[in-house]
Amino acid sequence: MLEIINVSKTFNKGTVNEKKALDRLCLKIEEGDFITVIGGNGAGKSTMLNMIAGVYRIDSGVINIDNVNVSLLPEYKRSKYIGRVFQDPMKGTSAGMQIEENLALAFRRGKRRGFAWGIKSEEREFYKSELKKLGLGLETRLKSKVGLLSGGQRQAVTLLMATLVDPRLLLLDEHTAALDPKTAKRVLDITKDIIEEKKLTALMVTHNMRDAINMGNRLIMMHEGRLIYDVKGEEKKKLTVEALLKKFEEASNEEFANDRMMLTK
Repeated sequence: MLEIINVSKTFNKGTVNEKKALDRLCLKIEEGDFITVIGGNGAGKSTMLNMIAGVYRIDSGVINIDNVNVSLLPEYKRSKYIGRVFQDPMKGTSAGMQIEENLALAFRRGKRRGFAWGIKSEEREFYKSELKKLGLGLETRLKSKVGLLSGGQRQAVTLLMATLVDPRLLLLDEHTAALDPKTAKRVLDITKDIIEEKKLTALMVTHNMRDAINMGNRLIMMHEGRLIYDVKGEEKKKLTVEALLKKFEEASNEEFANDRMMLTK
């Protein structure tokens, strides 16, 4: 479903701030995979998502989505394949617009638009039914401005918007990192329910090792822009945080150095 073939990216090339973010990265994702992505600081996790989404152009290599080479396509042309949720709950929604207006924008993404903006009653009922699944009471607040919602509520709406029209690939970039533990768990539960219900293919970058182990069917570890560990199935289910740290040290020949991840292990 997704192929990343020998993709490299270096920022600030030729300067004192030169940074090799991806180094001939290779990754193949099957339809229906739910992959968690972990790694230390500067491992290339978010850069990989940005390359897939087309935020930055790759230096070399190939990215295929559904056997279509999207390597040179701009971000807006890749958006028809991709849904994305960012770490910051303020991204992905328009604070000054109502919940239903935000959902309407997401629902009509990629469709031909006329001059009529009005939301029809059956469309509104659809939004209500989708919001009700979140279990946050937002189905009764369609007219509320998104900017008035809590961080967790807003992130849940963003997640719904990203999956309202089933994307071929869902990218989650530490989407619970800015939330308190209780809210983060709720958003993770919603994430799992949506992915399972819609049978989506997803990549989730996380700094929480337990979440990385407990969520999804496959886990990959990155280091210095490359994939150093890939585990799935029964082997993944048997993983512990301690075993994961040991795998990192064996594969990279150095100790794991990421304070955020160590605090949430």
